[in-house]
Amino acid sequence: MAVTQVSSNKCSGGFQKVFEHDSTELKCKMKFAVYLPPKAETDKCPVMYWLSGLTCTEQNFITKAGSQVPAAEHGIIIVAPDTSPRGCNIEGEDENWDFGTGAGFYVDATQDPWKTNYRMYAYVTEELPKLINANFPTDPDKMSISGHSMGGHGALICALKNPGKYKAVSAFAPICNPLQCPWGQKAFSGYLGSDRSTWEAYDATALASSYSGPQLDILIDQGRDDQFLSASQLLPDNLIAVCSEKKIPVVFRLQPGYDHSFFFIYSFMNDHIKHHAKFLNA
Repeated sequence: MAVTQVSSNKCSGGFQKVFEHDSTELKCKMKFAVYLPPKAETDKCPVMYWLSGLTCTEQNFITKAGSQVPAAEHGIIIVAPDTSPRGCNIEGEDENWDFGTGAGFYVDATQDPWKTNYRMYAYVTEELPKLINANFPTDPDKMSISGHSMGGHGALICALKNPGKYKAVSAFAPICNPLQCPWGQKAFSGYLGSDRSTWEAYDATALASSYSGPQLDILIDQGRDDQFLSASQLLPDNLIAVCSEKKIPVVFRLQPGYDHSFFFIYSFMNDHIKHHAKFLNA
C-alpha cells in the first residue's frame, strides 16, 4: 500500500500534505489530501473524510474551506480524496462537467464503459480507509464523514449504507434525493443503467427510509440563496421528511444570504468540525 508524497506545507501547527497512489479499485493513479494536526506527532487521531462536489479535485477543499485551524484545535486528521478517477481514456469522460471526470457521484458503476474504473463508493469506504490506516497515525475505530453538494450526497449515503462505521456525518448543500433531480438522474442513468430500482442504493432519502442502525446524528447546512436549491437539484425537504418520520436526528440549518460556494463552506466549517469532534473525541 505504497503512497508517494506530492506536497507538504506547515499549516496551523500541523501539516497539509498531498499524496498519490495506484488505486486497485479505480485502476488509475489517484491523489488525496491529508491534514495532520499537531497532535498526530505524538498520538493516534480520529479521521474525518471529506468528499468534494462536482468538478473538484483534492485541492479545492484544502485551499478554500479553512478546515485546518479547527482540525488542529480538535486533533482530527482530515482526508480529502479526488472526486473521480482521472485519465482513464474512457470515451466521453471529459465531455460534461456533471458526468465523467470530476463527477464520480460516489457510486460503483455497473454499466460499460464506466464499471471498470468508476468505483468511487468502494474507493471511499474500503480502499482509502485501509490505505490511510496503514500509513498514518489514525485511530481506525474513530472515523466520520462530511462533504459538499455531490460530496454531501456521498457522505450521507456512506453513513446510511454502513451503520456504525462512521461516528458522525455532516453535509453542506447535499444532493439529498438524486432519484428526483436532474444531476442525479443523468449520473445514475449513465453509471447504473435504466433500472431505477438500482438507484435507490445510492439515494440518501431512499436509504434513510430503511435505515435501522445505531443512532446517526446528521448536521446539514444549506444556503438559502443557493441557485441549485431553487433549481430543485438538492431537495433537502424530501430527506428531512423521511428522517423525521424515522426519528433520525437531523439538525438542518437554512442559512440566509449564502450560496453554493466555498465562501459558504468556509463560514460554517468550524461548526461542522466541532460536530464531528463531539463524536470522534467522545
